Amino acid sequence: MPLSEDEQRILSEIESQLRASDPDLAEHVGSTTVYTDAVRKLRWGVVAFVASLVLTVVLLTVHFALGFVGFLAMVGSAIIIESNARRMGRAGINEATRALRSSGIRSYFNDAGERARERFRRDDEV
Repeated sequence: MPLSEDEQRILSEIESQLRASDPDLAEHVGSTTVYTDAVRKLRWGVVAFVASLVLTVVLLTVHFALGFVGFLAMVGSAIIIESNARRMGRAGINEATRALRSSGIRSYFNDAGERARERFRRDDEV
């Protein structure tokens, strides 16, 4: 049910008062979503999974029992990934992918490529 004109006006006044009284809080509230915490934990879970996979391979060359410890770390990080993905649900995952598309992950990598080309460009080419 949409808000009436009076309710919209009151909400706008409250927002403007919040922005005037505490701009940092208003910016923080405006930039976070319900899924922000789950996305952050999901990212750390993926990083931990990759790190524990590498650790498992390295530790397997030392001793199989140490490799098993790395495997247990991998299982733990997979559980973290699964629980946070479940917390986010389909709507949260769709929102995260939409945010990645709008922020331009492709442009991030293009900018990184351009920076690398600039770094290795000869002075006589400029």
